[in-house]
Amino acid sequence: MTEYTSRGAADGTIARAPSAVSWSAVLGGAVVSASISLMLLAAGAGLGFTSISPWSNAGVTAATFGIAALLWLALVHLISAGAGGYLAGRLRTKRVGLHTDEVAFRDTAHGFMTWAVSAIVSAVLLASAASAVIGGTARLGANAASSLGSAVSGVASQAAGRVDLSNLDLSAYVTDTLFRADRPAPSSTDTAPARAEVGRIVAMSIRSGDMAPADKTYVASVIATQTGISPPDAEKRINDAIAKTKEAAAKAEQTARETADAARKGAASFALATFIAMLIGALASSYGATVGGRARDKAEA
Repeated sequence: MTEYTSRGAADGTIARAPSAVSWSAVLGGAVVSASISLMLLAAGAGLGFTSISPWSNAGVTAATFGIAALLWLALVHLISAGAGGYLAGRLRTKRVGLHTDEVAFRDTAHGFMTWAVSAIVSAVLLASAASAVIGGTARLGANAASSLGSAVSGVASQAAGRVDLSNLDLSAYVTDTLFRADRPAPSSTDTAPARAEVGRIVAMSIRSGDMAPADKTYVASVIATQTGISPPDAEKRINDAIAKTKEAAAKAEQTARETADAARKGAASFALATFIAMLIGALASSYGATVGGRARDKAEA
């Protein structure tokens, strides 16, 4: 087993050689890289806010903005990592008597370590900001889902006589069926009880997916009695209302699926772009350290 040692001491003992890693140069380059990255990200955010607009036919499109953001992310990693790696390679202490290939390898390794430390530092510094962004996005998605559910529930409730489907009492529906009359009596003064009963029946039908024949016949008779139209016309109204409600619910579900799919594709694209940008940063930092090492050797020579 090979042991890397330095010259023997006066008492004959063997002293271990110091580490080949210059952590001061690595940390210095990492701090500079993280600072430049934050500065460029702030500049990119400012340019992004100036390029978009809430007004129609103003500002860049969403696709253009997304592509520009991904390109800017790659450029940020390229510039910041390259600068940090160059600084680490230039400030690294060179060991005398090493082969040229070993010097190049150590410079490259210092650049790669600089990128790794910078990535960790940036992740720590941006943790709170990322949490805020993710939390805001989650709250926005929850609000959108809640609004979408409210819209669907509102459409269904409108067709069901303003009955809240989420708080529908099954016992009230069963009780209504127990007190049904073969010929509902007309109520010219107050139609609220009839509307409420019909609303509960329609709400129960929407929940189950279709209206039972007995319920449809009864609702048609109630509508015919209250409005004075014929039972076939009343039944046609019921069919049209149920069809409109189902169509609105289908559209709402389709919109929710499209929104979720767009969010999935956006998250996948962002994750892949982040990976590519970080890979570019690692290569730029390693190469920058090599260039910095060459400049250091030239200055020492």
